[in-house]
Amino acid sequence: MNYNLAKFERAYGISSQLPQSQSPEIVFSGRSNVGKSSLLNKLFNRKSLARVSSVPGKTVTINFYDVDKCKFVDLPGYGYAKLSRSEKDRFGELMEGYFHSDRNIKLVVQLVDMRHKPSADDYAMISFLQEMNLPFIIACTKADKLKVKEYEKRSREIKQELDMVDENDIIPFSSQTGLGADELKAIIEKSI
Repeated sequence: MNYNLAKFERAYGISSQLPQSQSPEIVFSGRSNVGKSSLLNKLFNRKSLARVSSVPGKTVTINFYDVDKCKFVDLPGYGYAKLSRSEKDRFGELMEGYFHSDRNIKLVVQLVDMRHKPSADDYAMISFLQEMNLPFIIACTKADKLKVKEYEKRSREIKQELDMVDENDIIPFSSQTGLGADELKAIIEKSI
């Protein structure tokens, strides 16, 4: 797969706007501010194809990227408490609409911040993916923010915290150093 061909396609704010799923889709999910845009930019080898925001909860659309005849789907970040009730309702409808619209989902990359224990929302999303019988892996972002001893400790702990997931499907990732990028690309390409 040629990641250099990646281009932003379109953003959708309500599920009725979503196009039919005609290409394989690789989905990226995680809480607000977990680093989805940074991870995508690292995979695409671009600085700002996916918009990075310092404000949590900023991405409230489903963003589609065309990547060499495959779609990368960036879901809105969940768990940001300051969204209004109407925004939370729209967000819920958008997510439900996406996952229940007969998509050609080949893999979900579920992002979890490696520095912290997964949140209740992270566990709920993993449970949802398992219930839907969707293939998924965990990308543990922000690995570069840990010192060596902390990294080793969190590597052990996260495998215990995510014991419902095969430990081979838990990949430490850094958008700064590139840790895990080649491994993630290989898994994505194998899934298509």
